[in-house]
Amino acid sequence: MEIPSDLELIEQVSAGNQKAFSEIVRRYERRVFFVVKKMLNDDDESSDATQEVFIKLHDSLKKFRGDANLYTYIYRIATNVAISYLRKRKVRSVVRLDEVVTNMLSGGNEPQRESDQEELRKLVADAVAALPAQQKQVFVLRFYEELSYEEIAQVMHRSMGAMKANYFHAMKKIGEYLKNAMR
Repeated sequence: MEIPSDLELIEQVSAGNQKAFSEIVRRYERRVFFVVKKMLNDDDESSDATQEVFIKLHDSLKKFRGDANLYTYIYRIATNVAISYLRKRKVRSVVRLDEVVTNMLSGGNEPQRESDQEELRKLVADAVAALPAQQKQVFVLRFYEELSYEEIAQVMHRSMGAMKANYFHAMKKIGEYLKNAMR
């Protein structure tokens, strides 16, 4: 039996086939959870947000025109839901950068002690938490989800140049924050 494409599944959902929607959820639930978790840094809240993403997806599939692929469309919903959760709790999430920031600060050497590494993680989390929501969103999509700038631009309905600028500014702000904190 041939595996249906995302577009075929969407057509089946539009025709009332709820099993097709279950297949969409099965395909993307894990990925959505991890995207949301990177922004919210809380398992329970991320589970709730993931459910909300798929409720919103189900309600909006009739509007899906196929201009972007389904994965990009779901990502846009997921990041918007996560930002909504962040606004509700009025606290920015923590994103761990681990290796990249460790390499930035130590010139490629791991911190000598575990406590040094934990202190660095806290500083990085604070730096990322201080980013404006859009820069954080671009950073998560680019760094962790490894989306291209073009895909990020589609997700966020912005120009590719704006997404590159947001990522650049996010990295610059994280670096400045860490330099100041390490003094």
